[in-house]
Amino acid sequence: MEKIPMTPAGNAALQAELKNLKSVERPAIIEAIASARELGDLKENAEYHSAREKQGFIEGRIKELEGILSLTDVIDPAKLSGAIKFGAKVTLVDEDTDEEKTWQIVGEYEANIEAGLLNIKSPIARALIGKDEGDSVEVRTPGGVRSYEVLSITYA
Repeated sequence: MEKIPMTPAGNAALQAELKNLKSVERPAIIEAIASARELGDLKENAEYHSAREKQGFIEGRIKELEGILSLTDVIDPAKLSGAIKFGAKVTLVDEDTDEEKTWQIVGEYEANIEAGLLNIKSPIARALIGKDEGDSVEVRTPGGVRSYEVLSITYA
């Protein structure tokens, strides 16, 4: 199996979600199922069917998180330096619009473009890997080819 790169913050978030599912959500849904059973005929009991459906979702998510976390390779960006690689916080300027953007390159399970967390498998991140400050990068996106200049690289 291939290791999944992840920052310490991303790993902590998944661990917290797993803990919440196991210690809060799972017991609550078990209680909801027991309460729904007491209402009588299970064939026509909407509360029971809804609770069972939610239980299936929770159990599936627990299995998914356990699988991800078992393959996680936690990489601390604070210990890295140099050219752009996993964990780098990169500030770019769009060479056409002069718009500045800052992204951190993270693993696929912690990526959130709105929060500035860029999936390492994305076209932009793949194009940035190995580049240094001052380098120009062309990225093929669904909207066409974009050109960026790397302004700064930090590891925190």
